[in-house]
Amino acid sequence: MPDNLRSRVVTQGVQRSPNRAMLRAVGFGDEDFNKPIVGIANGYSTITPCNMGLDLLAKRAETGVRDAGGMPQMFGTITISDGISMGTEGMKYSLVSREVIADAIETVCNGQSMDGVLAIGGCDKNMPGATIAIARLNIPAIFVYGGTIKPGHYNNCDLTIVSAFEAVGQRSAGTIDDDELLAVERNACPGAGSCGGMYTANTMSSALEAMGMSLMYSSTMAAEDAEKADSAEQSAAVLVEAIRQQILPRQIMTRKAFENAISVIMAVGGSTNAVLHLLAIANAIGVELTLDDFETIRQRVPVLCDLKPSGRYVTTQLHQAGGIPQVMKMLLVHDLLHGDALTITGQTIAELLADIPEEPPQGQEVIRPWNQPMYAQGHLAILKGNLASEGAVAKISGVKKPQITGPAKVFESEEDCLAAILDGKIKAGDVVVVRYEGPKGGPGMREMLAPTSAIIGAGLGDSVGLITDGRFSGGTYGLVVGHVAPEAAVGGAIALVEEGDTITIDAQQRLLQLNVSEEELERRRANWQPPTPRYRKGILAKYAKLVSSSSLGAVTDLDC
Repeated sequence: MPDNLRSRVVTQGVQRSPNRAMLRAVGFGDEDFNKPIVGIANGYSTITPCNMGLDLLAKRAETGVRDAGGMPQMFGTITISDGISMGTEGMKYSLVSREVIADAIETVCNGQSMDGVLAIGGCDKNMPGATIAIARLNIPAIFVYGGTIKPGHYNNCDLTIVSAFEAVGQRSAGTIDDDELLAVERNACPGAGSCGGMYTANTMSSALEAMGMSLMYSSTMAAEDAEKADSAEQSAAVLVEAIRQQILPRQIMTRKAFENAISVIMAVGGSTNAVLHLLAIANAIGVELTLDDFETIRQRVPVLCDLKPSGRYVTTQLHQAGGIPQVMKMLLVHDLLHGDALTITGQTIAELLADIPEEPPQGQEVIRPWNQPMYAQGHLAILKGNLASEGAVAKISGVKKPQITGPAKVFESEEDCLAAILDGKIKAGDVVVVRYEGPKGGPGMREMLAPTSAIIGAGLGDSVGLITDGRFSGGTYGLVVGHVAPEAAVGGAIALVEEGDTITIDAQQRLLQLNVSEEELERRRANWQPPTPRYRKGILAKYAKLVSSSSLGAVTDLDC
Protein backbone atom coordinates (compact mmCIF):
# COMPACT_ATOMS: atom_id res chain seq x y z
CA MET A 1 0.00 0.00 0.00
CA PRO A 2 1.27 3.56 -0.70
CA ASP A 3 2.72 5.38 2.26
CA ASN A 4 0.60 8.46 1.63
CA LEU A 5 -2.75 6.82 2.40
CA ARG A 6 -4.77 9.21 4.53
CA SER A 7 -6.02 6.41 6.77
CA ARG A 8 -2.46 5.90 8.04
CA VAL A 9 -3.37 8.58 10.57
CA VAL A 10 -5.18 5.93 12.61
CA THR A 11 -2.04 3.79 12.99
CA GLN A 12 0.56 6.34 13.95
CA GLY A 13 1.42 5.66 17.56
CA VAL A 14 -0.12 5.86 20.99
CA GLN A 15 -1.65 9.25 20.37
CA ARG A 16 -3.99 7.61 17.86
CA SER A 17 -5.37 5.00 20.26
CA PRO A 18 -8.68 6.86 20.77
CA ASN A 19 -9.18 6.94 16.99
CA ARG A 20 -8.55 3.21 16.79
CA ALA A 21 -10.92 2.56 19.68
CA MET A 22 -13.75 4.36 17.88
CA LEU A 23 -13.08 2.39 14.70
CA ARG A 24 -13.05 -0.90 16.59
CA ALA A 25 -16.58 -0.10 17.69
CA VAL A 26 -17.74 0.03 14.06
CA GLY A 27 -16.08 -3.27 13.13
CA PHE A 28 -12.33 -2.72 12.63
CA GLY A 29 -10.02 -5.50 13.76
CA ASP A 30 -6.25 -5.38 14.22
CA GLU A 31 -5.60 -6.34 10.61
CA ASP A 32 -7.91 -3.65 9.23
CA PHE A 33 -5.96 -0.58 10.29
CA ASN A 34 -3.55 -0.92 7.37
CA LYS A 35 -6.33 -1.13 4.81
CA PRO A 36 -7.60 1.88 2.84
CA ILE A 37 -10.73 3.41 4.31
CA VAL A 38 -13.37 3.76 1.58
CA GLY A 39 -16.40 5.96 2.07
CA ILE A 40 -19.65 4.75 0.51
CA ALA A 41 -21.88 7.78 0.04
CA ASN A 42 -25.32 6.18 -0.04
CA GLY A 43 -28.17 8.24 -1.50
CA TYR A 44 -30.79 5.63 -0.57
CA SER A 45 -34.27 6.85 0.29
CA THR A 46 -37.88 5.91 -0.31
CA ILE A 47 -38.71 9.50 -1.27
CA THR A 48 -38.39 8.69 -4.96
CA PRO A 49 -38.28 5.58 -7.16
CA CYS A 50 -34.93 6.86 -8.45
CA ASN A 51 -33.25 6.10 -5.10
CA MET A 52 -35.32 3.31 -3.58
CA GLY A 53 -33.01 0.60 -4.92
CA LEU A 54 -29.74 2.18 -3.82
CA ASP A 55 -29.41 0.41 -0.48
CA LEU A 56 -28.95 -2.94 -2.21
CA LEU A 57 -26.27 -1.40 -4.44
CA ALA A 58 -24.54 0.15 -1.42
CA LYS A 59 -24.41 -3.22 0.34
CA ARG A 60 -23.01 -4.91 -2.75
CA ALA A 61 -20.41 -2.13 -3.00
CA GLU A 62 -19.58 -2.65 0.67
CA THR A 63 -18.96 -6.33 -0.07
CA GLY A 64 -16.84 -5.37 -3.07
CA VAL A 65 -14.66 -3.05 -1.01
CA ARG A 66 -14.05 -5.72 1.66
CA ASP A 67 -13.27 -8.41 -0.88
CA ALA A 68 -10.79 -6.10 -2.62
CA GLY A 69 -8.92 -5.39 0.61
CA GLY A 70 -10.47 -2.12 1.73
CA MET A 71 -12.50 -1.08 4.77
CA PRO A 72 -15.89 0.39 3.81
CA GLN A 73 -17.55 3.09 5.88
CA MET A 74 -21.07 3.85 4.75
CA PHE A 75 -22.85 7.14 5.26
CA GLY A 76 -26.04 8.68 3.93
CA THR A 77 -26.78 11.74 1.90
CA ILE A 78 -29.98 13.38 0.72
CA THR A 79 -32.06 13.52 -2.41
CA ILE A 80 -35.01 15.51 -3.70
CA SER A 81 -37.45 13.93 -6.14
CA ASP A 82 -37.72 16.36 -9.02
CA GLY A 83 -40.72 14.51 -10.44
CA ILE A 84 -42.67 14.74 -7.19
CA SER A 85 -41.74 18.34 -6.38
CA MET A 86 -42.26 19.54 -9.98
CA GLY A 87 -44.65 22.48 -10.25
CA THR A 88 -44.59 23.21 -6.50
CA GLU A 89 -42.58 25.41 -4.15
CA GLY A 90 -40.64 22.26 -3.30
CA MET A 91 -38.97 22.36 -6.72
CA LYS A 92 -36.98 25.38 -5.50
CA TYR A 93 -34.99 22.96 -3.35
CA SER A 94 -33.98 20.68 -6.22
CA LEU A 95 -30.93 22.55 -7.52
CA VAL A 96 -30.11 23.55 -3.95
CA SER A 97 -29.89 19.83 -3.14
CA ARG A 98 -26.97 19.53 -5.58
CA GLU A 99 -24.94 21.80 -3.30
CA VAL A 100 -26.13 20.04 -0.13
CA ILE A 101 -25.06 16.66 -1.54
CA ALA A 102 -21.68 18.04 -2.57
CA ASP A 103 -21.11 19.69 0.81
CA ALA A 104 -22.20 16.59 2.72
CA ILE A 105 -19.90 14.18 0.87
CA GLU A 106 -16.96 16.59 1.08
CA THR A 107 -17.59 17.11 4.80
CA VAL A 108 -17.72 13.42 5.70
CA CYS A 109 -14.80 12.32 3.54
CA ASN A 110 -12.50 15.07 4.76
CA GLY A 111 -13.78 14.87 8.33
CA GLN A 112 -13.06 11.13 8.47
CA SER A 113 -9.81 11.24 6.40
CA MET A 114 -11.10 8.72 3.90
CA ASP A 115 -8.78 7.32 1.25
CA GLY A 116 -11.43 7.08 -1.44
CA VAL A 117 -15.14 7.42 -2.01
CA LEU A 118 -17.73 5.45 -3.91
CA ALA A 119 -20.83 7.59 -4.41
CA ILE A 120 -24.18 6.00 -5.25
CA GLY A 121 -27.05 8.11 -6.54
CA GLY A 122 -30.18 8.03 -8.62
CA CYS A 123 -32.22 11.22 -9.00
CA ASP A 124 -31.05 14.16 -11.10
CA LYS A 125 -28.90 16.12 -8.64
CA ASN A 126 -27.21 13.06 -7.15
CA MET A 127 -24.73 12.77 -10.03
CA PRO A 128 -23.50 16.38 -10.25
CA GLY A 129 -23.65 16.83 -6.48
CA ALA A 130 -21.46 13.79 -5.87
CA THR A 131 -19.08 14.71 -8.68
CA ILE A 132 -18.63 18.26 -7.41
CA ALA A 133 -17.63 16.76 -4.06
CA ILE A 134 -15.29 14.30 -5.76
CA ALA A 135 -13.66 17.18 -7.61
CA ARG A 136 -13.12 19.15 -4.42
CA LEU A 137 -11.75 16.16 -2.52
CA ASN A 138 -9.42 14.87 -5.25
CA ILE A 139 -9.19 11.44 -3.65
CA PRO A 140 -9.72 8.28 -5.73
CA ALA A 141 -13.43 8.06 -6.46
CA ILE A 142 -16.03 6.35 -8.59
CA PHE A 143 -19.71 7.02 -9.19
CA VAL A 144 -22.31 4.25 -9.23
CA TYR A 145 -25.60 5.16 -10.89
CA GLY A 146 -28.72 3.63 -9.38
CA GLY A 147 -30.08 2.79 -12.81
CA THR A 148 -32.94 3.75 -15.07
CA ILE A 149 -36.57 2.82 -14.58
CA LYS A 150 -38.15 0.41 -17.03
CA PRO A 151 -40.88 1.90 -19.22
CA GLY A 152 -44.52 1.69 -18.29
CA HIS A 153 -47.03 0.53 -20.88
CA TYR A 154 -50.51 1.66 -21.91
CA ASN A 155 -52.33 1.32 -25.23
CA ASN A 156 -49.26 -0.33 -26.79
CA CYS A 157 -47.12 2.73 -25.99
CA ASP A 158 -44.04 3.02 -23.78
CA LEU A 159 -44.67 5.49 -20.97
CA THR A 160 -42.38 7.63 -18.82
CA ILE A 161 -43.07 10.23 -16.15
CA VAL A 162 -43.27 12.86 -18.90
CA SER A 163 -46.25 10.98 -20.34
CA ALA A 164 -48.16 11.84 -17.17
CA PHE A 165 -47.28 15.53 -17.38
CA GLU A 166 -48.27 15.69 -21.05
CA ALA A 167 -51.52 13.89 -20.28
CA VAL A 168 -52.51 16.81 -18.04
CA GLY A 169 -52.22 19.13 -21.04
CA GLN A 170 -54.12 16.66 -23.22
CA ARG A 171 -56.91 16.49 -20.64
CA SER A 172 -57.06 20.29 -20.50
CA ALA A 173 -57.25 20.43 -24.29
CA GLY A 174 -60.03 17.85 -24.27
CA THR A 175 -58.20 15.22 -26.30
CA ILE A 176 -58.40 12.62 -23.53
CA ASP A 177 -60.87 12.06 -20.70
CA ASP A 178 -60.41 11.55 -16.95
CA ASP A 179 -60.26 7.77 -17.25
CA GLU A 180 -57.40 7.91 -19.76
CA LEU A 181 -55.55 10.48 -17.67
CA LEU A 182 -55.81 8.16 -14.67
CA ALA A 183 -54.68 5.17 -16.73
CA VAL A 184 -51.54 7.01 -17.84
CA GLU A 185 -50.80 8.03 -14.26
CA ARG A 186 -51.23 4.46 -13.00
CA ASN A 187 -48.93 2.96 -15.62
CA ALA A 188 -46.20 5.57 -16.16
CA CYS A 189 -43.77 4.48 -13.42
CA PRO A 190 -43.76 0.70 -12.88
CA GLY A 191 -40.92 0.35 -10.35
CA ALA A 192 -37.52 1.48 -9.12
CA GLY A 193 -35.18 3.62 -11.16
CA SER A 194 -34.67 7.11 -12.55
CA CYS A 195 -36.89 8.63 -15.23
CA GLY A 196 -36.67 6.43 -18.30
CA GLY A 197 -35.93 8.69 -21.26
CA MET A 198 -32.74 10.62 -21.96
CA TYR A 199 -33.76 13.03 -19.23
CA THR A 200 -31.41 14.65 -16.73
CA ALA A 201 -30.54 11.59 -14.60
CA ASN A 202 -29.70 9.38 -17.57
CA THR A 203 -27.94 12.28 -19.28
CA MET A 204 -25.67 12.87 -16.31
CA SER A 205 -24.97 9.18 -15.77
CA SER A 206 -23.99 9.00 -19.45
CA ALA A 207 -21.75 12.04 -19.05
CA LEU A 208 -19.93 10.50 -16.09
CA GLU A 209 -19.39 7.27 -18.01
CA ALA A 210 -17.99 9.31 -20.90
CA MET A 211 -15.69 11.16 -18.48
CA GLY A 212 -14.27 7.93 -17.11
CA MET A 213 -15.72 8.34 -13.62
CA SER A 214 -18.08 5.34 -13.93
CA LEU A 215 -17.69 1.89 -15.43
CA MET A 216 -18.53 1.27 -19.08
CA TYR A 217 -22.19 0.31 -19.70
CA SER A 218 -23.19 1.23 -16.14
CA SER A 219 -25.04 4.43 -17.06
CA THR A 220 -27.87 2.77 -19.00
CA MET A 221 -28.53 -0.35 -16.92
CA ALA A 222 -32.02 -0.82 -15.49
CA ALA A 223 -32.22 -0.34 -11.73
CA GLU A 224 -34.02 -3.63 -11.17
CA ASP A 225 -31.73 -5.84 -13.27
CA ALA A 226 -29.09 -8.04 -11.64
CA GLU A 227 -26.29 -6.57 -13.74
CA LYS A 228 -26.73 -3.23 -11.95
CA ALA A 229 -25.88 -4.74 -8.55
CA ASP A 230 -23.02 -6.70 -10.11
CA SER A 231 -21.67 -3.47 -11.57
CA ALA A 232 -21.81 -1.77 -8.16
CA GLU A 233 -19.66 -4.54 -6.65
CA GLN A 234 -17.25 -4.38 -9.57
CA SER A 235 -17.03 -0.60 -9.19
CA ALA A 236 -15.92 -1.06 -5.58
CA ALA A 237 -13.09 -3.38 -6.62
CA VAL A 238 -11.98 -0.92 -9.30
CA LEU A 239 -11.96 1.88 -6.75
CA VAL A 240 -9.79 -0.01 -4.26
CA GLU A 241 -7.26 -0.65 -7.02
CA ALA A 242 -7.40 3.05 -7.97
CA ILE A 243 -6.55 3.88 -4.35
CA ARG A 244 -3.55 1.59 -4.54
CA GLN A 245 -2.47 3.21 -7.81
CA GLN A 246 -3.46 6.72 -6.63
CA ILE A 247 -5.52 7.49 -9.71
CA LEU A 248 -7.02 10.86 -8.81
CA PRO A 249 -10.04 12.79 -10.14
CA ARG A 250 -7.83 15.62 -11.42
CA GLN A 251 -6.05 13.11 -13.63
CA ILE A 252 -9.39 11.93 -15.04
CA MET A 253 -11.64 15.01 -15.13
CA THR A 254 -9.47 17.00 -17.50
CA ARG A 255 -10.48 19.38 -20.27
CA LYS A 256 -10.48 16.39 -22.65
CA ALA A 257 -12.87 14.51 -20.38
CA PHE A 258 -15.31 17.41 -20.33
CA GLU A 259 -15.18 17.65 -24.12
CA ASN A 260 -15.87 13.92 -24.31
CA ALA A 261 -18.87 14.29 -22.02
CA ILE A 262 -20.31 17.16 -24.06
CA SER A 263 -19.86 15.22 -27.30
CA VAL A 264 -21.72 12.22 -25.86
CA ILE A 265 -24.51 14.42 -24.50
CA MET A 266 -24.99 15.93 -27.94
CA ALA A 267 -24.96 12.52 -29.62
CA VAL A 268 -27.61 11.03 -27.32
CA GLY A 269 -29.86 14.12 -27.26
CA GLY A 270 -29.35 14.82 -23.55
CA SER A 271 -30.85 17.30 -21.12
CA THR A 272 -30.25 21.06 -21.01
CA ASN A 273 -29.38 20.59 -17.34
CA ALA A 274 -26.12 18.95 -18.39
CA VAL A 275 -24.86 22.40 -19.40
CA LEU A 276 -25.45 23.78 -15.92
CA HIS A 277 -23.99 20.76 -14.14
CA LEU A 278 -20.86 20.34 -16.26
CA LEU A 279 -20.05 24.04 -15.77
CA ALA A 280 -20.38 23.51 -12.02
CA ILE A 281 -18.21 20.38 -11.98
CA ALA A 282 -15.57 22.15 -14.09
CA ASN A 283 -15.53 25.00 -11.58
CA ALA A 284 -14.94 22.52 -8.76
CA ILE A 285 -12.10 20.65 -10.50
CA GLY A 286 -10.47 23.81 -11.89
CA VAL A 287 -11.04 23.21 -15.61
CA GLU A 288 -11.90 26.24 -17.74
CA LEU A 289 -15.26 25.61 -19.42
CA THR A 290 -17.75 28.10 -20.84
CA LEU A 291 -21.11 28.14 -22.59
CA ASP A 292 -19.32 28.80 -25.86
CA ASP A 293 -17.58 25.42 -25.60
CA PHE A 294 -20.96 23.70 -25.77
CA GLU A 295 -21.86 25.59 -28.92
CA THR A 296 -18.51 24.78 -30.55
CA ILE A 297 -18.95 21.05 -29.89
CA ARG A 298 -22.63 21.13 -30.88
CA GLN A 299 -21.74 22.30 -34.38
CA ARG A 300 -19.55 19.27 -35.08
CA VAL A 301 -21.37 16.41 -33.30
CA PRO A 302 -24.54 14.85 -34.78
CA VAL A 303 -27.48 13.53 -32.78
CA LEU A 304 -27.20 9.77 -33.24
CA CYS A 305 -29.88 8.44 -30.88
CA ASP A 306 -33.67 8.44 -31.24
CA LEU A 307 -34.54 8.84 -27.57
CA LYS A 308 -37.36 10.36 -25.56
CA PRO A 309 -38.43 13.07 -24.86
CA SER A 310 -38.44 14.17 -28.51
CA GLY A 311 -37.65 10.71 -29.91
CA ARG A 312 -39.25 7.27 -29.69
CA TYR A 313 -37.13 5.09 -27.41
CA VAL A 314 -36.20 4.83 -23.73
CA THR A 315 -32.84 4.30 -22.07
CA THR A 316 -33.22 0.57 -21.49
CA GLN A 317 -33.54 0.22 -25.27
CA LEU A 318 -30.37 2.26 -25.73
CA HIS A 319 -28.64 -0.18 -23.39
CA GLN A 320 -29.81 -3.14 -25.46
CA ALA A 321 -28.51 -1.45 -28.61
CA GLY A 322 -24.98 -1.07 -27.24
CA GLY A 323 -25.29 1.72 -24.70
CA ILE A 324 -22.92 4.64 -24.27
CA PRO A 325 -19.82 2.62 -25.32
CA GLN A 326 -21.34 2.12 -28.77
CA VAL A 327 -22.03 5.84 -29.10
CA MET A 328 -18.54 6.67 -27.86
CA LYS A 329 -16.89 4.29 -30.33
CA MET A 330 -18.72 5.95 -33.22
CA LEU A 331 -17.54 9.36 -32.03
CA LEU A 332 -14.00 8.05 -31.50
CA VAL A 333 -13.57 6.68 -35.01
CA HIS A 334 -14.74 10.02 -36.42
CA ASP A 335 -12.24 12.00 -34.33
CA LEU A 336 -14.90 13.49 -32.05
CA LEU A 337 -13.65 11.89 -28.84
CA HIS A 338 -10.32 12.06 -27.04
CA GLY A 339 -9.25 8.43 -26.90
CA ASP A 340 -6.24 9.15 -24.70
CA ALA A 341 -8.37 10.40 -21.80
CA LEU A 342 -7.79 8.39 -18.61
CA THR A 343 -10.54 6.50 -16.76
CA ILE A 344 -10.87 5.33 -13.16
CA THR A 345 -9.88 1.83 -14.32
CA GLY A 346 -6.39 3.08 -15.20
CA GLN A 347 -7.09 2.42 -18.88
CA THR A 348 -7.76 5.04 -21.51
CA ILE A 349 -11.05 5.56 -23.31
CA ALA A 350 -9.57 4.10 -26.50
CA GLU A 351 -8.37 0.99 -24.68
CA LEU A 352 -11.80 0.37 -23.18
CA LEU A 353 -13.51 0.84 -26.55
CA ALA A 354 -11.07 -1.30 -28.53
CA ASP A 355 -13.46 -4.23 -29.04
CA ILE A 356 -16.62 -2.18 -29.68
CA PRO A 357 -17.88 -2.22 -33.30
CA GLU A 358 -17.54 1.01 -35.26
CA GLU A 359 -21.21 0.92 -36.33
CA PRO A 360 -24.29 0.07 -34.25
CA PRO A 361 -25.93 -3.34 -34.60
CA GLN A 362 -28.42 -3.91 -37.37
CA GLY A 363 -32.06 -4.60 -36.61
CA GLN A 364 -32.46 -1.73 -34.17
CA GLU A 365 -33.28 1.97 -34.65
CA VAL A 366 -32.26 3.45 -31.30
CA ILE A 367 -28.69 4.29 -32.38
CA ARG A 368 -28.57 5.49 -35.97
CA PRO A 369 -25.76 4.63 -38.39
CA TRP A 370 -23.20 7.41 -38.72
CA ASN A 371 -24.42 8.42 -42.18
CA GLN A 372 -28.08 8.52 -41.07
CA PRO A 373 -28.13 10.68 -37.90
CA MET A 374 -31.27 12.09 -36.35
CA TYR A 375 -29.80 15.56 -36.84
CA ALA A 376 -26.57 16.65 -38.48
CA GLN A 377 -25.65 18.84 -35.50
CA GLY A 378 -26.18 18.72 -31.76
CA HIS A 379 -29.44 19.75 -30.15
CA LEU A 380 -28.32 21.99 -27.26
CA ALA A 381 -27.87 25.45 -28.75
CA ILE A 382 -26.46 28.43 -26.89
CA LEU A 383 -28.49 31.54 -27.75
CA LYS A 384 -27.40 35.11 -27.14
CA GLY A 385 -28.84 38.56 -27.82
CA ASN A 386 -30.12 41.55 -25.92
CA LEU A 387 -32.36 39.24 -23.86
CA ALA A 388 -29.45 37.01 -22.85
CA SER A 389 -26.13 38.81 -23.04
CA GLU A 390 -24.44 36.04 -20.99
CA GLY A 391 -26.27 33.31 -22.84
CA ALA A 392 -29.24 30.95 -22.71
CA VAL A 393 -29.76 27.28 -23.53
CA ALA A 394 -32.26 25.92 -26.06
CA LYS A 395 -33.03 22.28 -26.76
CA ILE A 396 -33.87 22.22 -30.45
CA SER A 397 -34.28 18.51 -31.21
CA GLY A 398 -37.75 17.69 -32.50
CA VAL A 399 -38.51 21.35 -33.22
CA LYS A 400 -40.22 21.72 -36.62
CA LYS A 401 -40.01 25.52 -36.65
CA PRO A 402 -36.76 26.68 -35.04
CA GLN A 403 -37.71 30.37 -35.33
CA ILE A 404 -40.57 32.38 -33.91
CA THR A 405 -41.33 36.08 -33.50
CA GLY A 406 -44.40 36.81 -31.44
CA PRO A 407 -46.00 38.86 -28.69
CA ALA A 408 -44.77 38.32 -25.15
CA LYS A 409 -47.09 36.84 -22.56
CA VAL A 410 -45.33 37.68 -19.30
CA PHE A 411 -45.61 35.75 -16.03
CA GLU A 412 -43.83 36.35 -12.74
CA SER A 413 -43.98 32.70 -11.67
CA GLU A 414 -44.39 29.19 -13.03
CA GLU A 415 -47.77 28.77 -11.32
CA ASP A 416 -49.29 31.78 -13.07
CA CYS A 417 -47.96 30.57 -16.40
CA LEU A 418 -49.37 27.05 -15.99
CA ALA A 419 -52.78 28.38 -15.00
CA ALA A 420 -52.92 30.52 -18.15
CA ILE A 421 -51.99 27.56 -20.38
CA LEU A 422 -54.59 25.28 -18.81
CA ASP A 423 -57.22 28.06 -19.10
CA GLY A 424 -56.57 28.32 -22.84
CA LYS A 425 -55.11 31.83 -22.67
CA ILE A 426 -51.97 30.99 -24.64
CA LYS A 427 -52.45 30.97 -28.41
CA ALA A 428 -50.39 29.91 -31.39
CA GLY A 429 -47.69 32.49 -32.12
CA ASP A 430 -47.27 33.64 -28.51
CA VAL A 431 -43.91 33.78 -26.74
CA VAL A 432 -44.37 32.95 -23.08
CA VAL A 433 -41.97 34.62 -20.62
CA VAL A 434 -41.57 33.12 -17.14
CA ARG A 435 -39.21 35.21 -15.01
CA TYR A 436 -37.95 35.65 -11.45
CA GLU A 437 -37.41 31.88 -11.43
CA GLY A 438 -33.60 32.04 -11.77
CA PRO A 439 -30.95 30.88 -9.29
CA LYS A 440 -31.33 34.00 -7.13
CA GLY A 441 -34.83 35.05 -8.05
CA GLY A 442 -36.64 31.76 -7.46
CA PRO A 443 -34.50 31.09 -5.60
CA GLY A 444 -33.41 27.69 -6.84
CA MET A 445 -34.06 27.88 -10.60
CA ARG A 446 -37.11 25.66 -10.80
CA GLU A 447 -37.68 23.35 -13.75
CA MET A 448 -40.64 24.14 -15.99
CA LEU A 449 -41.83 20.66 -16.96
CA ALA A 450 -45.44 21.35 -15.99
CA PRO A 451 -45.99 24.36 -18.33
CA THR A 452 -43.89 22.97 -21.18
CA SER A 453 -45.68 19.62 -21.01
CA ALA A 454 -49.04 21.43 -20.89
CA ILE A 455 -48.07 23.32 -24.06
CA ILE A 456 -47.16 20.02 -25.78
CA GLY A 457 -50.32 18.35 -24.50
CA ALA A 458 -52.44 21.22 -25.81
CA GLY A 459 -50.98 20.75 -29.29
CA LEU A 460 -49.06 24.03 -29.25
CA GLY A 461 -45.52 22.63 -29.12
CA ASP A 462 -44.63 23.78 -32.64
CA SER A 463 -46.34 27.16 -32.48
CA VAL A 464 -45.60 28.63 -29.04
CA GLY A 465 -42.22 29.72 -27.69
CA LEU A 466 -41.28 29.87 -24.04
CA ILE A 467 -38.32 31.57 -22.40
CA THR A 468 -37.34 31.59 -18.75
CA ASP A 469 -34.48 32.34 -16.38
CA GLY A 470 -35.42 29.07 -14.73
CA ARG A 471 -34.57 25.57 -15.95
CA PHE A 472 -36.26 22.80 -17.85
CA SER A 473 -36.65 19.17 -16.98
CA GLY A 474 -34.71 16.75 -19.10
CA GLY A 475 -38.16 15.67 -20.24
CA THR A 476 -38.89 19.04 -21.84
CA TYR A 477 -38.84 19.61 -25.57
CA GLY A 478 -40.26 22.17 -27.98
CA LEU A 479 -39.30 25.74 -28.85
CA VAL A 480 -38.19 26.59 -25.32
CA VAL A 481 -35.21 28.55 -24.02
CA GLY A 482 -33.99 28.36 -20.42
CA HIS A 483 -31.09 29.53 -18.25
CA VAL A 484 -31.58 33.09 -19.57
CA ALA A 485 -28.75 35.13 -18.07
CA PRO A 486 -28.47 37.62 -16.53
CA GLU A 487 -31.63 36.60 -14.70
CA ALA A 488 -34.51 38.93 -13.85
CA ALA A 489 -33.66 39.18 -10.14
CA VAL A 490 -30.33 40.91 -10.89
CA GLY A 491 -31.79 43.26 -13.50
CA GLY A 492 -31.29 41.17 -16.63
CA ALA A 493 -33.18 42.24 -19.72
CA ILE A 494 -35.79 39.53 -19.16
CA ALA A 495 -36.98 41.68 -16.23
CA LEU A 496 -37.68 44.55 -18.63
CA VAL A 497 -40.03 42.70 -20.99
CA GLU A 498 -43.55 44.11 -21.08
CA GLU A 499 -46.75 42.38 -22.14
CA GLY A 500 -47.13 42.55 -25.92
CA ASP A 501 -43.46 43.27 -26.74
CA THR A 502 -42.34 41.12 -29.66
CA ILE A 503 -39.62 38.57 -28.99
CA THR A 504 -37.60 36.61 -31.52
CA ILE A 505 -36.31 33.12 -30.79
CA ASP A 506 -34.10 31.93 -33.63
CA ALA A 507 -32.34 28.66 -32.94
CA GLN A 508 -30.61 28.62 -36.32
CA GLN A 509 -29.09 32.07 -35.81
CA ARG A 510 -28.70 31.34 -32.08
CA LEU A 511 -30.51 34.58 -31.28
CA LEU A 512 -32.74 35.59 -28.37
CA GLN A 513 -33.90 39.13 -29.05
CA LEU A 514 -36.34 41.57 -27.46
CA ASN A 515 -37.48 43.77 -30.31
CA VAL A 516 -37.41 47.04 -28.40
CA SER A 517 -35.03 49.95 -28.97
CA GLU A 518 -31.97 50.33 -26.77
CA GLU A 519 -33.27 53.73 -25.68
CA GLU A 520 -36.52 52.22 -24.47
CA LEU A 521 -34.65 49.45 -22.66
CA GLU A 522 -32.49 52.03 -20.90
CA ARG A 523 -35.62 53.91 -19.82
CA ARG A 524 -37.12 50.72 -18.41
CA ARG A 525 -33.84 49.78 -16.76
CA ALA A 526 -33.68 53.12 -14.96
CA ASN A 527 -37.15 52.50 -13.51
CA TRP A 528 -36.55 48.88 -12.53
CA GLN A 529 -36.30 48.01 -8.84
CA PRO A 530 -34.90 44.73 -7.51
CA PRO A 531 -37.60 42.57 -5.95
CA THR A 532 -37.83 41.94 -2.25
CA PRO A 533 -36.15 38.60 -1.46
CA ARG A 534 -38.74 35.86 -1.22
CA TYR A 535 -36.95 34.17 1.70
CA ARG A 536 -35.19 35.83 4.63
CA LYS A 537 -34.12 32.76 6.61
CA GLY A 538 -33.10 29.20 6.00
CA ILE A 539 -31.35 27.43 3.18
CA LEU A 540 -33.11 29.22 0.32
CA ALA A 541 -32.09 32.59 1.75
CA LYS A 542 -28.48 31.44 2.10
CA TYR A 543 -28.52 29.97 -1.40
CA ALA A 544 -29.86 33.19 -2.94
CA LYS A 545 -27.03 35.18 -1.37
CA LEU A 546 -24.29 32.81 -2.54
CA VAL A 547 -25.37 31.48 -5.92
CA SER A 548 -23.72 32.63 -9.15
CA SER A 549 -25.25 33.13 -12.59
CA SER A 550 -26.56 30.12 -14.47
CA SER A 551 -24.03 30.98 -17.18
CA LEU A 552 -21.35 29.97 -14.65
CA GLY A 553 -23.10 26.83 -13.45
CA ALA A 554 -25.12 28.36 -10.59
CA VAL A 555 -22.37 27.45 -8.13
CA THR A 556 -22.24 28.68 -4.55
CA ASP A 557 -18.46 28.89 -4.06
CA LEU A 558 -17.41 30.93 -7.08
CA ASP A 559 -15.80 33.78 -5.14
CA CYS A 560 -14.78 31.89 -2.01
